[in-house]
Amino acid sequence: MKRELESIEIPGEHEARERSWSVVETAFHEREPVERRRRTVRPVLVVAVVVALLAAVLSPPGRAVLDEIRETVGIERAQPALFSLPARGRLLVASDAGVWVVHQDGSKRLLGPYREASWSPFGRFVVVARENELAALEPGGEVRWTLARPGVRSPRWKGTETDTRIAYVDDTGLRVVAGDGTDDRLLVAGYLGPLAWRPGSGFVLAYADRAGRVTLYDVSAGRVVARSAPGRIEAANPLGVVRRRGAASELVSGGRVVLRTPGRLSGVASSPDGRWLMVGWPAADQWVFVKTDGSGLRAVANVSEQFRSRSFPRVEGWCCAP
Repeated sequence: MKRELESIEIPGEHEARERSWSVVETAFHEREPVERRRRTVRPVLVVAVVVALLAAVLSPPGRAVLDEIRETVGIERAQPALFSLPARGRLLVASDAGVWVVHQDGSKRLLGPYREASWSPFGRFVVVARENELAALEPGGEVRWTLARPGVRSPRWKGTETDTRIAYVDDTGLRVVAGDGTDDRLLVAGYLGPLAWRPGSGFVLAYADRAGRVTLYDVSAGRVVARSAPGRIEAANPLGVVRRRGAASELVSGGRVVLRTPGRLSGVASSPDGRWLMVGWPAADQWVFVKTDGSGLRAVANVSEQFRSRSFPRVEGWCCAP
């Protein structure tokens, strides 16, 4: 497995690899290292994490995007099916039927009855999870290895050309396993999630407790390196964020609103080249693709039907082109 993972990083893959990190690192503007000799870790004295985005004046392209919204629910002139992606790359999608890989030309393959998934660092493999199993697959569906564990969820893959790790949660707590399925071990007993890898070099995990206190854990060193004060953490994507305004939702990119809809928007994913944002609109059963500068918009309707799902499908990642 390690030999097969040795490949040149594909341009644009870095942005896709970071999307699960969200805004966790904001909590550590004033973080302090933890001394090894101490048994307890003093929390870092920082202000609670809050995504505070000022209302921006919409440019003419931005207004054009907003004009596409129907007065009821849905985007005008939405495509009846996903004929293609607006940028290079492939999607991982989780639905009631399982996990799918969607190619740029709109073709898709059902990998199996899995609940969650994550791309490997170079997009050559997929880690998937179902109730009592963690597995690594090729994008075509071939199984490379499996690991039986109780209540597996939240798999996240990170690594270099020669060394990769997968973090996940099961009924015992937060665990890490090597990318080839070996050296599985428990890091934090009883932890239920969520989790994210810190972008950049090394293997540093971030996880938050119920009070919103974020811990950074260096997996290689086997120790806590920082903790934040309690506070609320807002999910986001390095290129965009969803915020609520009363009964409406807004997608904000570069400090300005590029999409405003009634109801709730679900999640944000960015294209590998960083030029498009993708967001789900469950009430309209649509996916909406918006250029990050607000100059263009595409929408796809009937999303649930296309993925054989009663619930609205969830995008698990938009990764590098093959």
